Amino acid sequence: MVSIPTPSRSTPSQPHGATLRAGVHIEEVTLVYMVLEAAVAIAAGIVARSVLLTAFGFDSVIELLTGGVLLWRLVIEVRGGALERVEHAEQRAAWIVGVGLVLLCAYVVVTAVLSLVLRAAPDRSLPGLALALVAVLLMPLLAWRKRVIAGRLGSAALRGDAACSMTCAYMAAALLVGLGLHALLGWWWADPVAALALTYWLGREAREALEGARAGRGACACGDDACGA
Repeated sequence: MVSIPTPSRSTPSQPHGATLRAGVHIEEVTLVYMVLEAAVAIAAGIVARSVLLTAFGFDSVIELLTGGVLLWRLVIEVRGGALERVEHAEQRAAWIVGVGLVLLCAYVVVTAVLSLVLRAAPDRSLPGLALALVAVLLMPLLAWRKRVIAGRLGSAALRGDAACSMTCAYMAAALLVGLGLHALLGWWWADPVAALALTYWLGREAREALEGARAGRGACACGDDACGA
């Protein structure tokens, strides 16, 4: 965990500093969860041969990057440092996220189509179902808390991260539907079809990440509305 110093004359004012520390803590919770989510989703996806689960896990890895950059920025502000020195890193992170999501979309499309053509049925994955259920319940709560803190700080980047959390919730819902249909009804094609539906959110994230990088908005890469402060 990041060590948060006690505010002094060189650090933000007490109310603002408390809000910043709340932002740091919510990002720490997000990063810890994303590490667990990525590990479980990728491992379970490989074991179950599920395109949907594996893609969900790789998207979690990409969200770790943007969340880490945002945490770094918040910690620097808490410590009273200048934010200019992280702007370049934020913009580079947006480019990396955008390119990574484009590649992830390509992976999902190719693998899902092959699964449909070859009728490659994935195995049932109880860990995947549990993970999707947790994400559907947890991510909207994290998004709500981030939006509250972002409003107090006037932070477009944190609002963008809140949008990322909601996107993760939508993706988890698609994951839950795909895995649930396969587990309950034996619809082997539900996994690759739901994976293809997942590319709607992945493609949107990729486009907005690349647009944000070109516009110099840095890590705010999950929605134009979120970035428009």
